[in-house]
Amino acid sequence: MAREMSPDEARSFLLEGTRTGKLAIVRADGSPHVTPTWFTLDGDDLVLTTNGTSQKAKAIRRDARVAVCVDDQAPPYSYVMVRGTATLSDDLEELRRCATAVGARYMGADRAEEFGARNAVPGELLVRIMPTRVIAEAEISD
Repeated sequence: MAREMSPDEARSFLLEGTRTGKLAIVRADGSPHVTPTWFTLDGDDLVLTTNGTSQKAKAIRRDARVAVCVDDQAPPYSYVMVRGTATLSDDLEELRRCATAVGARYMGADRAEEFGARNAVPGELLVRIMPTRVIAEAEISD
């Protein structure tokens, strides 16, 4: 039977390994759009990068409400869904710091700086998601 994760468990779950987040936004025509994304936590916020012309950036400029779902695809299955408000920043220093942290997580420490430098350029944006609601369930199939 599923059980609710504690806030500390949910945080650990979000940071474990290289699980990909699935970011949900609403397009201009009202249709949903979900895309896989690399992310990490910065304090309590989820952070990721995107190009300023991407569907993600366009949607967030129009409507800052987003959701991210991260799941464990192995039994007994668990997930964390974060609903929140997203902001966009073109501050290159903050973008580089967060992009480097994302790079370390998904590319490895030896390529973190390379990833940070590649993504901290004009035209790229930092997406910061401030959680408004977190749903976190563990051991769904147990």
